[in-house]
Amino acid sequence: MKHIVLQNLNSREIMPGFHGRMVHSDNMTFAHWHIDAGAPLPEHSHMHEQVVNVITGEFELTVDGVTEIIGAGEVAIVPSNAIHSGKALKDCYIIDVFYPVRKDYR
Repeated sequence: MKHIVLQNLNSREIMPGFHGRMVHSDNMTFAHWHIDAGAPLPEHSHMHEQVVNVITGEFELTVDGVTEIIGAGEVAIVPSNAIHSGKALKDCYIIDVFYPVRKDYR
C-alpha cells in the first residue's frame, strides 16, 4: 500500500488560478485542485476519461457544447476526447480523476 499525505505534496499552479496536488496510481491520476473564483478553464480535449468531483464551490462546466453548473457533492463525467471548458463561479476544491494516468501531470 502506498500512503500519501496531500499536504506533503507540492502544489503547482498548472494554469492561472488552478493550484493542484497530483497523486498517481499505476492507472489513474487524481488531481486535487484549489481553484480561484473566476479562473477560466480554456476549451480543450484529451484522451483521458475524466471524472470531476466538486467538494466545495461551484464550477460552470461545458462538455461538447452543453453547459451545466456543478456544485458541492456533485460529479460530472467528461468522456475521452470530449471538447470541454469551464469557469470557477466560486472558490472551488475539486478532485479530478483521470484514466489513464496523466503523464503530463507527473
